[in-house]
Amino acid sequence: MADRPPPPAANPPANFVRAIPEGDSRQRLVCNDCGFINYENPKVVVGAVVREGGRILMCRRAINPRQGFWTLPAGYLELNETTADGARREAWEEARAKIEIDGLLAVYSIPRLSQVQVIYRARFAEPGIEPGPESLEVGMFRWGEIPWDEIAFPSVRWALDHYREIGETPHFAARSNPPGELGNF
Repeated sequence: MADRPPPPAANPPANFVRAIPEGDSRQRLVCNDCGFINYENPKVVVGAVVREGGRILMCRRAINPRQGFWTLPAGYLELNETTADGARREAWEEARAKIEIDGLLAVYSIPRLSQVQVIYRARFAEPGIEPGPESLEVGMFRWGEIPWDEIAFPSVRWALDHYREIGETPHFAARSNPPGELGNF
């Protein structure tokens, strides 16, 4: 999962200034020439808890942040992509896994990073995994084998715990941040 704050806005183009538009309460980038407002919005992260035979797919990160730590296959949603399509794409990019999504597991708010994370529960659509370009290695772990001391991000632990809570229940309500976890870690 992505755990980095969005980069600060680059110096705005010469005709943009930071101002509070009429009827708004926050500073925005506003074009001095035409009044266009360039809204800066949170990033959406998509991913999945992919399971098979009592084991969960995890990826050891080949990139920063948290290079060398374990995560679920997840990353930023692309433009013109559904959240489910993004989760399938991330599983392919990180673990060369083709997955079938069978439910929305959780939606996490991480305001410190300006992120919303949408995590699905999924299973393999086809057999086979191997590291993609963003993974050093991938593996299937039983609950007791998960490298808990090497988990990349708190929200990975949340998703794993939420998956364990619902297991293979066919119908369940999507989870959110655990009590007391406001995503300000």
